[in-house]
Amino acid sequence: MPGHGDLAAQAGKLLTSLAFRILGPLEVVAEGRAVPLGGPKPRLLLAALALQPNVVVSTEVLVEVLWPSAAPRSAAANIRTYVHSLRRRLAETAPELGDRISSRASGYLLSAADEELDHVVFSKHAAEARNAFERGAAESALALLDKADALWRGEVLEGLPHDHSWGATIARLTELRLAVQEQRLKARLQLGRHGEAIAELRGLVTEHPLREQLWQQLVTALRDGGRIAEAVEAYELAERTLEEELGARPGPRLRELRATLVAPETAVPVVPVGPPVARPATDLPICQLPLDLPDFTGRDDVVDQLVTRLREHGETGKPTVVVLSGAPGVGKSAIAVRVAHAVRDAFADGQLHVDLAGTSSSPRAPMGVLAELLRALGIPDAGLPRDLPERSALLRSRLAGKRMCVVLDDAGSAAQVRPLLPGTGACTVLVTSRVRLPDLDGAVPVDVDLLPEPEAARLLEGIVGAERVAAEPDNAAAILRQCGHLPLAIRVAGAKLTNRPSWSLRILADRLHDERRRLDELRVGDLAVRASVTLSYDLLPMSAAAAFRRLGALGPLQFPAWVVAAALGRPSADDVLDVLVDAHLVELVASDATGQPRYRLHDLLRVYAAELAERDAPGKTRQAVRRVLEGYLALAVTAAERMPIHFFGQYRDPAVPYPEPPDGTGELLADPAAWFAAERRSGVAAVTLAAQLGLDDLAWQLTAAFTPYFDLRGHQDDWHATHAVALVAARRAGAVRGEAIIQRNLGQIHLYQDSYADAFVAFDAARELYERVDDAQGTGVALAGLGTILRIQGDNDLALKRCHEASELFAEAGDPHGEAVIRIAVGAVWMAQKCYAPAKRWFTDALELAAAIGDRHREAHALQRLGLLHQHEGNLGPAREHVTRAIAVFTDLGDDHCVGYANQNLGELCLASGDFAHAQLLLVNSLSVHRRNGDRRSEAEVSQLLGELHSALSQPERSRTYSERALAIWRELSARPQQSELETRLESAESTGGGPRIVSA
Repeated sequence: MPGHGDLAAQAGKLLTSLAFRILGPLEVVAEGRAVPLGGPKPRLLLAALALQPNVVVSTEVLVEVLWPSAAPRSAAANIRTYVHSLRRRLAETAPELGDRISSRASGYLLSAADEELDHVVFSKHAAEARNAFERGAAESALALLDKADALWRGEVLEGLPHDHSWGATIARLTELRLAVQEQRLKARLQLGRHGEAIAELRGLVTEHPLREQLWQQLVTALRDGGRIAEAVEAYELAERTLEEELGARPGPRLRELRATLVAPETAVPVVPVGPPVARPATDLPICQLPLDLPDFTGRDDVVDQLVTRLREHGETGKPTVVVLSGAPGVGKSAIAVRVAHAVRDAFADGQLHVDLAGTSSSPRAPMGVLAELLRALGIPDAGLPRDLPERSALLRSRLAGKRMCVVLDDAGSAAQVRPLLPGTGACTVLVTSRVRLPDLDGAVPVDVDLLPEPEAARLLEGIVGAERVAAEPDNAAAILRQCGHLPLAIRVAGAKLTNRPSWSLRILADRLHDERRRLDELRVGDLAVRASVTLSYDLLPMSAAAAFRRLGALGPLQFPAWVVAAALGRPSADDVLDVLVDAHLVELVASDATGQPRYRLHDLLRVYAAELAERDAPGKTRQAVRRVLEGYLALAVTAAERMPIHFFGQYRDPAVPYPEPPDGTGELLADPAAWFAAERRSGVAAVTLAAQLGLDDLAWQLTAAFTPYFDLRGHQDDWHATHAVALVAARRAGAVRGEAIIQRNLGQIHLYQDSYADAFVAFDAARELYERVDDAQGTGVALAGLGTILRIQGDNDLALKRCHEASELFAEAGDPHGEAVIRIAVGAVWMAQKCYAPAKRWFTDALELAAAIGDRHREAHALQRLGLLHQHEGNLGPAREHVTRAIAVFTDLGDDHCVGYANQNLGELCLASGDFAHAQLLLVNSLSVHRRNGDRRSEAEVSQLLGELHSALSQPERSRTYSERALAIWRELSARPQQSELETRLESAESTGGGPRIVSA
């Protein structure tokens, strides 16, 4: 096996150009293109390897890096998945690149040549520059230093959480970068390039205000450039900064430098920058703040917190920067103006306000904004420096000794804001932006959310009048819902109503109800929701704009991150999703049951995005939606395969090829039931969307794939709704087996809800369709359903015949799970005829078969049936033991549906044995499950048992309530024997003055 050095040498000889970049956000560039790296975990793993290239990094270290708090049990397996993903992504660019990450016995290794690693190249250039300096070659040194500095794109591994083990390496690189910057300045000064040096030094002393060497270089550069007054000002700012931050005087070299600053006689006198001097009474402070809205509503928590924070920070004498970000029209500017007015007394030197127009087609450049701010501070045009760094430094100087509040409204980026910030002193800056500004160092981020419902209602009342809202509360609530609690939309709706006093609120609510007209309605004068959102949309990169449009076409659903990639047809789109989230066009809602973040579009943003999607070429939008739905289908089928319970039915057509799950979704299905729980609503919506778009194959396939979960958790409303859509879709698509699957599932839900005639029709239709495609296993499942209906209806001979036919088909198809089910079904028919010996034999055979094939769910069913058998035979002890074991298995498998039925059985046993407290608990829980599932027959049975229980407890009123409820359901179901028996007992109880008696099992 080759050594590490050999591998690095081989890497350097490969023809494909490759670069691993850590001096900034982690990046891999192959053949001039960035390689998509996937989510945070794969990026962290690659970062750990890149910091130690050509060295094996142990699996233990990688686990610590990826999960610093607590690693999952599957950590090692997850790491293998991430490594595989990275190799595949590299190989997609060039096949040989996939071998760059290799596994070893103890860990993993990244093979790379020195010239492929930006931090190694940087260190090499820095060392060569030092040698050039020592030779006196300042020009050559400067060229090398420029190359070295150009490799930096931000902080080391910016955007990734740093592991403690990286500290020494990152600190060394950061310190070396600063040394390179200082050497560049030294070289420029030696070469007489004072202007370039001064501009760079202004920025460096702002970033590193306690580094005296930088102050020395700045003062020297200004002095040697003939700018004595500015040199004195820089020295005094350094002196004040060191005193405030460290409580120390400048060092001897900086003090000696001060003595050399002798101004020529013609120089303009230097005005020292210090604490503000008292103004004459007529010299009023600057106040450029716009009007604080008289009808400003709510936001008390945000406003109070910001006011408190700004006052406290103002007392510390340090500058504060707060960034208010949020969706278009959410009220960021109104909050900033209100806060600025509230703290005017704490910032007595004045308040500045500038509209940066960051979302307009022509955002204001910092150069022009600086001119506006400096003029407001008394600097004439003739005194404005020509260069941006010098103009920014002058603003910092003017603000350093003041207590001012600066509002920078509608910022487009951190780069637009950064030159406008104070460097020291007690000023505060309030920035509003539609995008988050995580790269604005030191800023306090504040996300402005939608108005809570009570505050939204108060805002509407304040605009249209409380009486008008009180007269139509339901229509007012509908207007607020259709406005999505967005302040701008509420203001537009309120203004429209105010200018139409004869309108009822219902008129506007009805007009807003149609999503296609909603944005047209939300416009009055120059206030328009569509125009506001357009400003944000127009700033998006092409890929983010395409994703936004296609997400709008998916309808009102919450979605995980992979959906964005599927909509774009890419393996990964985390970068695009980040752009949309930072722009507040996509909202991070919460984490789902699998721990994955979920996102949504605000309703009005979704309506806008859907409008844009309609203008795209129809094929593109349809293809994007199909990719997303195929992703859901692939995940649902895989999750169904991994469910802990073997579904008695079919959830896919084995003759049809199914799509592969989206990239990076493997860990989502570690707990398949949790994935279904997270995606249930989205899955139901996806079925409807597929049918609406004519994607009929996907409509019925998605329905079939979600049915095992609907069955497990008893989501019968979703079961009904999706299957009604799917049956029509399967018929339109001509999918015979698909129609058979859906018909069988419809038969099952009808059976659960005691609609026996409908169940029989559906099961029989499924049988006929399965026979048409020669599907023995499917036919067996349909026959089993018919056998159950026949048993319930009392036709036991025909029920047995159907069950035996199904058993033969399951044997032919090689389906032992089906054979276990049908043995239980045959036993149930014999038990219904009170033939307990053959029933016990069939139940026992089913139990043994289920145990042999590892089908715990069928084992539990067999145990439950054996418990019922013992109950009928009067053996209450063994009956209770068997049912208790069944409940334990059902609970362990998470089958709430079957737990409800088993609780009913055990409750009846406890009732018969006199354990009333336990019986009541079990029966009440069982009744709740049956009501949720819509199982009317079981609800009647349990209600009747609870009537008996309360009679035994001498509670006749409660006993009669439950018994009459049971009687009403029996009548509704036309269950004559049960109805007649209960009526007789009630009449008997009435005549004796008691309640229904317990009938021994």
